[in-house]
Amino acid sequence: MADYLLIASRDPYESHDVRPYYDLTSQLKARGNNVTVFLVQNGVLPARRSTASQHLTALSEQGVAVLADGFSLDERGIADDRLADGVARAPLSRVVDHLERGSKTLWA
Repeated sequence: MADYLLIASRDPYESHDVRPYYDLTSQLKARGNNVTVFLVQNGVLPARRSTASQHLTALSEQGVAVLADGFSLDERGIADDRLADGVARAPLSRVVDHLERGSKTLWA
């Protein structure tokens, strides 16, 4: 079992790369890995409760930790009480923690 950190920085409304990235996350988790998704920059947009957030909620229900960068949320006016189910606010330092632990890291 490996530890994976997938950093998502793209806006799912503008990029078609986001859904396959979520699919990869689900596959890694299904294979028994520890998986964290860290949303940053425009990647936090689906963290706000909406139809686009259903994929993040589904990942969380599979046991994937779904974290959203607090600074990116603040910059986009997304309050904590508007976060989708299963999405938690986190500081960017959580990425550093994963890197220090040797998590396999992907960024898209």
